Amino acid sequence: MRLPIGRQQKALLPWQGTTLIQYQVNSLLEAGVSQVVVVLGYRAERLRSLLGDTSGVQTVLNLRYRTGKSSSVRAGVRQVPTDTSAVLVLSVDQPRSPELVRHVIDAYREKKAPVTYPAYQGRGGHPIIFDGALLPEMARARESRQGLREVVQRHRARANRFTLDDAQILLDINEPGEYQKAVG
Repeated sequence: MRLPIGRQQKALLPWQGTTLIQYQVNSLLEAGVSQVVVVLGYRAERLRSLLGDTSGVQTVLNLRYRTGKSSSVRAGVRQVPTDTSAVLVLSVDQPRSPELVRHVIDAYREKKAPVTYPAYQGRGGHPIIFDGALLPEMARARESRQGLREVVQRHRARANRFTLDDAQILLDINEPGEYQKAVG
């Protein structure tokens, strides 16, 4: 999870009647994700309190969050059982509807490729599903090696990149203007 956008922490930004973090967790659960691991860093207790004791949701603290997304990936992967069939990765600043998440899950189930992700107008987007066999590679993700992009690139020839006509695949809220455009 990145540091705040403008003066407000991204995860706390209003989104469709709730906050980004609550929307994202609820969307994943509604889409059928059986276990959601939320990696927290900056102001973790405030975010944890928003999630409460939601069934199917586990939080983990990443004290190294300032070092980049890869440290959060590693913290989250450590919580995933080694016999997990697949891992869906999605950042809090990439809100996705339950319907979109279901499309990606269905695409993974259909082909069981090492990596599955949607594309819109020729550009790859999110969420990304990694086959459970890639957990050891994910656990070695480092910012210096492009994080999970390195894993995606390594398995690109066998990846299931499929087209969906849905612009939210590319939504990534990194700047105040992007947020304003997305809610507008």
